[in-house]
Amino acid sequence: MILGIVLALLAGSLVSLQNIFNNKVNVHVGSWTTTTIVLGLGFAASFTLGLIFEGTEMFNLHHMKTWNMFSGLIGVGVVTCMVQGINRLGPTFAVSISMCAQLGFALLFDSMGWLGLEKVDFTLKQLIGVLVVVGGIVVFKLGGREKKRMTNEHGLAASSIE
Repeated sequence: MILGIVLALLAGSLVSLQNIFNNKVNVHVGSWTTTTIVLGLGFAASFTLGLIFEGTEMFNLHHMKTWNMFSGLIGVGVVTCMVQGINRLGPTFAVSISMCAQLGFALLFDSMGWLGLEKVDFTLKQLIGVLVVVGGIVVFKLGGREKKRMTNEHGLAASSIE
């Protein structure tokens, strides 16, 4: 379990780092070029590592359902939407909203047993947990606005005195 937690923390930090780099790339090129570069480099890296660590076994797809192979297409939406979300909302707020969506949909898929997942009973504790996370993000965003507004008011007041 500890290894799972460490890996999840690492994945979260890598996703945040990737979002920042994706946004920096998008400043210089279009959204589709950014997506192509990001997913193309990801393909090249994972293909190379797959050959190194799994060899030809990585091509043994006999037991996989056909529709599962198309899950990589979802990455196009992920990269494009995150880059655009970060452009419009900033990295912290966009990633926070994305996190809420991930948590909410993971809970939905688990509790409904969709996509081949084992059905898990939906509990009040789970609902409260999701609401606490969403509430934390609302407080985070509103708290930032108040601070920014106060800074602007003080900045305007200082410049009007001069």
